[in-house]
Amino acid sequence: MTKDYTWWKDATVYQIYPSTFIKGKKGKFEGPKDVFDGETGDLKGIISKLDYLADITDVIWLSPHYLSPNNDMGYDIESYEKILPRYGSVEDMQTLIDECHKRGMKIICDLVINHTSDLHDWFKESRSSLDNPKRDWYIWKKPKYDDKGNRKPPNNWGSYFSGSAWEYDSKTDEYYLRLFDKSQPDLNWENEETRKAIYDSAMKFWLDRGVDGFRIDTAGLYSKVQDFPDAPVLFPEDDYQPSGNLTLNGPRIHFFHKEMYDQVTSNYDAMTVGEVGHCSREEALKYVSASRGEMNMIFLFDTVDVGSDKNDRFRYNGFDLKDLKEAIKTQCEFTEGTDAWSTVFIENHDQPRCITRFGDKKYQTKSGKLLAMFQTTLTGTLFIYQGQEIGMTNVPRDWPIEEYQDVNTINYYNQFKDKYGKDADFAEKEQKLMDIINLLARDNARTPMQWDDSENAGFSDHRPWSKVNPNYKEINVAKQLNDPNSLLNFYKKSLKLRKKYKDLSIYGSFEILDFDNKQTFTYVKSLKDAKSPKAYVVLNFSKDNAKFERLIDGQYELISTNVDKDEFDEEKLSPFEGRIYIVN
Repeated sequence: MTKDYTWWKDATVYQIYPSTFIKGKKGKFEGPKDVFDGETGDLKGIISKLDYLADITDVIWLSPHYLSPNNDMGYDIESYEKILPRYGSVEDMQTLIDECHKRGMKIICDLVINHTSDLHDWFKESRSSLDNPKRDWYIWKKPKYDDKGNRKPPNNWGSYFSGSAWEYDSKTDEYYLRLFDKSQPDLNWENEETRKAIYDSAMKFWLDRGVDGFRIDTAGLYSKVQDFPDAPVLFPEDDYQPSGNLTLNGPRIHFFHKEMYDQVTSNYDAMTVGEVGHCSREEALKYVSASRGEMNMIFLFDTVDVGSDKNDRFRYNGFDLKDLKEAIKTQCEFTEGTDAWSTVFIENHDQPRCITRFGDKKYQTKSGKLLAMFQTTLTGTLFIYQGQEIGMTNVPRDWPIEEYQDVNTINYYNQFKDKYGKDADFAEKEQKLMDIINLLARDNARTPMQWDDSENAGFSDHRPWSKVNPNYKEINVAKQLNDPNSLLNFYKKSLKLRKKYKDLSIYGSFEILDFDNKQTFTYVKSLKDAKSPKAYVVLNFSKDNAKFERLIDGQYELISTNVDKDEFDEEKLSPFEGRIYIVN
């Protein structure tokens, strides 16, 4: 493992979802009308909270702030070089960059370059005619026809957002590929001219303004198998199938990332983290081996997807602690004996809240602290999502489907209703699906940040575009800021310990000591030198008491726990109790 203490290895990264962080400019938005029915956050709001953030993080990751019709909440970009008017201006963005740097913080942006919005000028030109110079900037194919003459998509690939991955365009009688929403046509990375435009418009434009790198959206999807064959049938009941390795980790994906590195990111002191999702260890190392020159690190979904079918998050079967251990093992052992680097995350804008997913409502604060200890002792660069530090939770189970706004969830529900809506037991099936949606849907992470107990949780003066979680009066920043026992202050202490013992916490090798135990998760972080101290982490992920065992020899010094002295028992761990020891 390389221990060069590069800034992006040592960093804690804090992700901001600009539409739900905080509105800085008071009063109703007076700009052009858009899809938002209510107030959003903005760049001035983020600037107003930089001092708060400086106590928590080293790097801000700003989710899409670009001009967008927001069919997929900013991940459908209309212009890479313009700001969504609700969020502010290019000048506001420059102020945010400069103010981060004044505080010694870095800032990275989302790089969404698998697709654009269908309102992007490039796509408008591309769809205008068969012979337009930008026709080949996107992926167009002729229809197929069945034996009855019915028009069909070019193949059976399914969209990640349900239905076919192909959208018919009557003007030119062809389909365009859109692996996500119909408003998100995939760019054709096989076209060199397209790639150069991406590098100039989406990357250099912002790097030259001081942005310190990128989180690269869907970083494994740019290379499609070029004969576009049908995908294997995994779900016989569905017309369209996951495209799998026909679109993910495709034949030229590493050529594209090497080129991006050579032509752009290697010329800046830039951090890159790619969203890849699922792949083998061998494939993952190709993306992030330092000697190969592609990306610095990637997000793999083994941990956040535990319990779900990797081809369909809403096909959920549950998990036990051994499953979680296996996922973490894959994540933390990734750097062993390699020149690669790893990431640590349990929440983001696409994931549910970690206390709801891995903790417990009854032990709200305590299980939140357990998860803080867990995350801050794992190997790799740490990513925290807004509100994670105060223990924000999933939305209430009694919210009906009408309260959900994410296109993925809505499409999935509608497809489910179309398929089963006339069944006699539909109500029962619907309730089971809503249980899963409430557990896993992306909306859970997209409710407004809970700043205080005033109306709208201190997010805005007027009604937010997304409903506030009703527990904001109990869970908010103001309530926790000056409480020494709060989750927020526990996070701050845990992050300081992570930096203090970074040789072990950030860079140390990882070994699970109780793999078959479904109640406790015990692991050791150590250095190669056998005489060096070790970090011994024991976490009770259950609602029951558990026996505390010293599974390695040595002198144990307790450096962190989430229980008070009067609750601490040398022989046992209380529900959701965690401890970190230094063992000499």
